[in-house]
Amino acid sequence: MSKKNINIALIGNPNVGKTSVFNQLTGLHQQVGNYPGITVEKKLGFCDLPNNIKANVLDLPGTYSLNASSIDENVVIELLLNKNDKLFPDVILVITEIENLKRNLLLFTQIKDLEIPTILVINMIDRMEYKGISLNIPLLEDQLKTKIALVSSRKNIGFEALKNLITTYKNISIEPCLNASSIDVDYFSKLRATFPNQSLYKLWLLITQDVNFANLNKKQIEETSFVKNNSELKRLQQKETIKRYQFINETLKLGQKIDTALAKDFGSKLDKVLTHKFWGYFIFFGILFVIFQSIFEWSKVPMDFIDSSFASFGQFAKSTLPPGPFTSLISQGIIPGIGGIVIFVPQIAFLFLFISVLEESGYMSRVVFLMDKIMRKFGLSGKSVVPLISGTACAIPAIMATRNIENWKERLITILVTPFTTCSARLPVYAIIIGLVIPDQRLFGVLNLQGLTLMLLYLIGFGTAILSAWILNSVLKLKCKTFFVVEMPHYKLPMLKNVGINVLEKTRSFVFGAGKIILSISIILWFMASYGPDKDFNLAAEKIAKQNSNSTISKTELNNKIAAYKLENSYIGIMGKVIEPVISPLGYDWKIGIAIISSFAAREVFVGTLATIYSVGNSDNEETIKNKMNADVNPETGKKTFGFATGISLLLFYAFAMQCASTIAITKKETNSWKWPLRQLVFMSSFAYIVALIAYQILK
Repeated sequence: MSKKNINIALIGNPNVGKTSVFNQLTGLHQQVGNYPGITVEKKLGFCDLPNNIKANVLDLPGTYSLNASSIDENVVIELLLNKNDKLFPDVILVITEIENLKRNLLLFTQIKDLEIPTILVINMIDRMEYKGISLNIPLLEDQLKTKIALVSSRKNIGFEALKNLITTYKNISIEPCLNASSIDVDYFSKLRATFPNQSLYKLWLLITQDVNFANLNKKQIEETSFVKNNSELKRLQQKETIKRYQFINETLKLGQKIDTALAKDFGSKLDKVLTHKFWGYFIFFGILFVIFQSIFEWSKVPMDFIDSSFASFGQFAKSTLPPGPFTSLISQGIIPGIGGIVIFVPQIAFLFLFISVLEESGYMSRVVFLMDKIMRKFGLSGKSVVPLISGTACAIPAIMATRNIENWKERLITILVTPFTTCSARLPVYAIIIGLVIPDQRLFGVLNLQGLTLMLLYLIGFGTAILSAWILNSVLKLKCKTFFVVEMPHYKLPMLKNVGINVLEKTRSFVFGAGKIILSISIILWFMASYGPDKDFNLAAEKIAKQNSNSTISKTELNNKIAAYKLENSYIGIMGKVIEPVISPLGYDWKIGIAIISSFAAREVFVGTLATIYSVGNSDNEETIKNKMNADVNPETGKKTFGFATGISLLLFYAFAMQCASTIAITKKETNSWKWPLRQLVFMSSFAYIVALIAYQILK
């Protein structure tokens, strides 16, 4: 990060379009990481401003005020208190939206008291006429002691003016618009006298919040009489909120006019349908049905193209490069392994596309509201729905999202059950197995059976999470609950730019995150499948040729038999044979067993592992991975390795098994103990084994 870059922090309430403003300023020039020492996500982007000024733009977690009640909000406060932080903002953009200025300005007035250059950005101004709203900007700027930028991230209006305004941040007044001392003159006057060189409002935040202030040792304050008991501090905080809203009301009475006669709102009427106690659920499951049908229908052509392309690419590498171990590694290890994950990019992209559209439109908040009624019956509130729904992308950020749940036991239950939700890493496994064992047929000429199966797997995962939460709620004796308050954002057409960036970033993160693991595992698997410890492996060609000396098999068939024999006597074959007695009751052979073990690093590695194994074990590399798996036959039973019973057993195993080392690590991080992740691992793995066993034994 260049020292010459200015730091810009975006702060605002949830659902004000803060991420949309961030995307407009930074485009694709952004990166995602975590704050040091914690798992709260950090989005940092880069922006070119006029006069050759470059800026680092930090998108801070959404917060309603500086009275922190969660880890996310603590992140915001601690950054604003510590000037020695390399991301400490030179200028703050407080993002608000035109229809909720009153509520948004509470946070703005608090941030102004920190005496940092602050610009008020009013978003969604394209709705002003629609809502009959008009603003007196000069008066508002005078009252709020700031500069105001009117923007519309949807219409891309006002961003050049905002960038110009940012370049003049040094000229913006840092005077508070509502002095903190007005809250309680006597208390704050004594505080000012005791610490004359410190920011008054920063001292107040240090007293009331569990945060660190780099310029002041908290013990210095604790030794004074300013730290009161909780009830007295709550009284002062309530008094502060009342004072601020009085100021905001008086300011907006003069600076904002709303002519309701001109408003043309239909959102309320739409909410009556989408959040209806019966039709709301019916519509939601209808949308899910369309999504999962589309995932299979729309991705079929690009998936087939990618599958055949990698098969041809592997054959091309084998025939073009000189014979030897390196060529074998490339053609039979790396190319099939990477191809085994790239083939699912279309389905992953479509999944993230639909999720992004639902979030952008404002519908996802309605889903959370609907599900809150169900969650409470199982000992959870609607706050748990956010991690469970976001778990459809990945369990890791979903578990991080539980930091917004204040009640520890409720948060713990949510952490423990979230991995049951079907994440995108399971999708490659589901897709390849469903494609093998579920016929590509339509029910009633409309419903695709494969799409229905995928939807059922998602519902099974979510249902198991809810049932597990109910059991844990009884076991852990959850005594107190927190109730979910959800803000219903206004309905809006999804912004193509936001959706595009989200799909691209999530898909890229999935591919490169999994790609690193798959590449390394593919190399290890290739080595273990290409070499063996004893003479049986090295003399495979002679042994098989001798066994078939009197038969009339073709050269291709002979080569396939040699390759299969070598694979079975390789390091990986021996390892598979060792674990086969444990997994054979589930209908799995040693090849599937190896794939299950290797996929513990990441579930999606399952397909890449099988792609590598079947490529090494088959001399004909022109076949696609799906065709090889479909044609594989168990030599003992003479039946297909991936038959219906085995396929359903595998689908259920992956629906319930933990099979993700990263999720175990994040659970340990969030619970600060190995006790919970180990219990989680044992329970989920045992449950998955039992369910898969029962399914196979019934269906075989």
